[in-house]
Amino acid sequence: MNNRETLKTNEKGHLEIGGCDAVELVEKFGTPLYVMDEQYIRDMCRVYRTAIEKSYGGNGLVLYASKAFSCMAVYKIAEQENIGVDVVSGGELYTAVKAGFPADKIYMHGNNKLRSELEYALGCGVGTIVVDAYSELDMLDLMAAEKGITQDILLRINPGVEAHTHHFIQTAKTDSKFGFAIADGTAEKITKAALQKKNLKLRGYHCHIGSQIFEKESFRLAVDKMMAFMAQMKERYGFAADKLNLGGGYGIWYTDDDAKISAAEYARYLEAVIEEIKAKAKEYGLEEPFLLIEPGRSVVGEAGVTLYTVGAIKEIPGVKKYVAVDGGMFDNPRYALYQAKYTAVLANRMEDAACETVSVAGKCCESGDIVCADVRLPKANTGDILAVLSTGAYNYSMASNYNRNLIPPVVLVKDGRAEYIVKPQTYDDVVRNDVLPDYLK
Repeated sequence: MNNRETLKTNEKGHLEIGGCDAVELVEKFGTPLYVMDEQYIRDMCRVYRTAIEKSYGGNGLVLYASKAFSCMAVYKIAEQENIGVDVVSGGELYTAVKAGFPADKIYMHGNNKLRSELEYALGCGVGTIVVDAYSELDMLDLMAAEKGITQDILLRINPGVEAHTHHFIQTAKTDSKFGFAIADGTAEKITKAALQKKNLKLRGYHCHIGSQIFEKESFRLAVDKMMAFMAQMKERYGFAADKLNLGGGYGIWYTDDDAKISAAEYARYLEAVIEEIKAKAKEYGLEEPFLLIEPGRSVVGEAGVTLYTVGAIKEIPGVKKYVAVDGGMFDNPRYALYQAKYTAVLANRMEDAACETVSVAGKCCESGDIVCADVRLPKANTGDILAVLSTGAYNYSMASNYNRNLIPPVVLVKDGRAEYIVKPQTYDDVVRNDVLPDYLK
């Protein structure tokens, strides 16, 4: 398993998460069940915040990337840990506001923000909007004028750094849908256009090179390209950017093919970035910018465990063995999207040795509904509790009602306490917005 103290095998031979026995969690809350470790989330918020305080004199702000996992409770935790958040939709913004999160510490992203979303953001007093289209720049300027305000913005820049990760989660390649590319001159053109807007205040730039990245060099290269671009904009237009948002992308442990990164190592990732910023600021004669980072997966990913009950077991002799569970792609579509790999264990039999390779299948009417492919497990029996680890990011947030299955509830655990932070759905919830026209009755 991964290397944290709050995930372990207890004296009963059961998986324990945040001081809670997984078998007892299932007895109380049922399955499928998302379990989130509160202490781990708080610890990771503090790792990044403390690194900025110690290595950069506090000249920065951690923004939790809430697309990884969004609900009111996680926004409240972020507020209590004195960090900001980034949101990418009106729904995420609404959830943050509903939780009482301070709007001035919210950064709003999106490559195609709707007018209604921008109206809501301006009405809420969102601190900064990250602009990612010419049409958005023009629309936002007019909307700010109508409200009689000056809105702080950043521009999303594509530095052209191809991080070593799955191509679906690379976000700074030349052909990415995100950002204005430095290489083709559009980043400079949008900067010039933004500086001419009377109701927008350009504060700086944002970039994000991808997700699930383990090597520091990609982050250093992004810093180099962004700082060089900032120096050019100062020289050509007299614009001294005072904010630099480097996004997130720090990798986490899913399987033993991945590095097990300690809290100290995450801090060193950020410290290496800060050292590069300082060096480049000195080289180019720039003021050190206010630094923003957007960790999401690394804050909540390893905090999450999904619990399932084993149902049907089917073996195709000489080909494959399937262990089916009561969840599937409706609660975790990541295998179907990009063949994501996970570690699975039998939570009620943690001390039993793995003895066979199986694929954990979901219950959806879809041949691609696989939760974990080719994982090592003890011989599973119907009724066993199967736990999939590191499911805190992009599982609940990507869940759906496919096949009209119910999205599982989320339980927050800490020091042996377990409470709902997202309640179970019911079949009434699934049909709540259905309408039967009179002519069909």
